[in-house]
Amino acid sequence: MMKRLKIGIVGCGAIGSSLAKAIASDFKKEAELSAFYDIDTKKSRDLSRTVSNKRDLVVRGLKQLIDRSELVIEASSAKSSWGITKNVLTRRRDIMVMSVGGVAGHFRELSGLAKRYGCRVYIPSGAIAGIDGIKAAGIGKIRRVTLTTRKNPKSFKGVEYIKKKGINLDKIKKDTTLFSGSAKEAVKCFPQNINVAGLLSIAGVGEDKTKVRIIASPDTKKNIHEVRIESEGAKIFTRTENILHPDNPKTSYLAVLSAVAVLKQILGPVKVGT
Repeated sequence: MMKRLKIGIVGCGAIGSSLAKAIASDFKKEAELSAFYDIDTKKSRDLSRTVSNKRDLVVRGLKQLIDRSELVIEASSAKSSWGITKNVLTRRRDIMVMSVGGVAGHFRELSGLAKRYGCRVYIPSGAIAGIDGIKAAGIGKIRRVTLTTRKNPKSFKGVEYIKKKGINLDKIKKDTTLFSGSAKEAVKCFPQNINVAGLLSIAGVGEDKTKVRIIASPDTKKNIHEVRIESEGAKIFTRTENILHPDNPKTSYLAVLSAVAVLKQILGPVKVGT
């Protein structure tokens, strides 16, 4: 019988819970859930009860989760993801990073740690299409990468940048640009909303050269991401209209499905795509 991959999940909110349920139902022959950790213990306990009736998967800290796992899925926050990733790699475990905005500015160190400790880092394509194209284009020369994101104003509730700017989201009646600048600044200002900017940075020309525009659009009920790439190999334009995650409107459902697709690549014998 094939040995099953032990998977631990850090962060038991909408994304972590969705991935745990997918692993328990779709990959039970290839993988097993080994541990859950969340600073909100109720979330990890509720998730453990939902997917496991045989044993308690809740652990008290990150170290215990890492020790129990062969692959760690980070589904916490951009604020925490880099620290978690470093801890996982230095303990010689593989990791899938969902909060990519938190690691985008540390990519060189990330690569160095993974190489030093013989680990793999998996970063799903998330809520956008075209990552295969930008990776291929990057083998040659990329001249420009721009991202335009449109979301309903409600998606930006609680964002500190919005509070500091004194923007009243309830009064926005037409498309309004909330931010225009580099991906580096976008990730800092919108850590829960713009993981795709960090992802594009890693796949393409870096945080400083990747340009981002964020628009509050009251008429949309979807998270819309448009990516334009100009390179010597091709001009690429993609538009992804994301259905909101039913448990967290700040997250696109495709981001969860993308992670499930990466798990399928990890656990399956055939890998498709660039």
